[in-house]
Amino acid sequence: MSDTLSLNKLEKLIELETQLRDEYQQQIDKKDAAIAELTQDKAAMESKMAELEKTISTQLATIKDMSGKSNDTQALEQRNRELHNRSENMKEEVAVAKSRLKALQKDLAEERTELAELKKFDPQRLRKNLDASKKKLAEKTTAADKLQKSLSQARSENSQLELKIKELEAQLEKSTDQQVDQAPEKQEAA
Repeated sequence: MSDTLSLNKLEKLIELETQLRDEYQQQIDKKDAAIAELTQDKAAMESKMAELEKTISTQLATIKDMSGKSNDTQALEQRNRELHNRSENMKEEVAVAKSRLKALQKDLAEERTELAELKKFDPQRLRKNLDASKKKLAEKTTAADKLQKSLSQARSENSQLELKIKELEAQLEKSTDQQVDQAPEKQEAA
């Protein structure tokens, strides 16, 4: 009976694992897609940042050239401030994107850990163990049936032998009584 309960528990455990996988697989796929998208965004932002830094350095070089050639230093300083502000804004955007990427990587790590936990319940291994347990149970049941039959047969033979022993004891008692009865008759005859 405990083997049947264990088998039922194993089957329910396999069903639960299948349900959990079905339930969380879409979430994991979505998170993986979001991470891939953020990784692409990060690469795009880095290339954009590199281009912007190149543009900034080119513009700074141009400004330096122009400042040496131009008498209008105020306009040059204004452009320099604008470029500096733009680069600062872009650095802030990159920092925000990096923090978002880190958060998503943390979420991905958590999802992977959860997936690893779910993979511990390998349905194929559990099914194989379940089949092996069922086979052992069937063998034990067959052996128990054979033992029960041999026990019944032995009890039947035992009761038959006990009846024969009682019959033989009764015959022995009769013959002993007859011998005892015949012994006084022989003494009287003698």
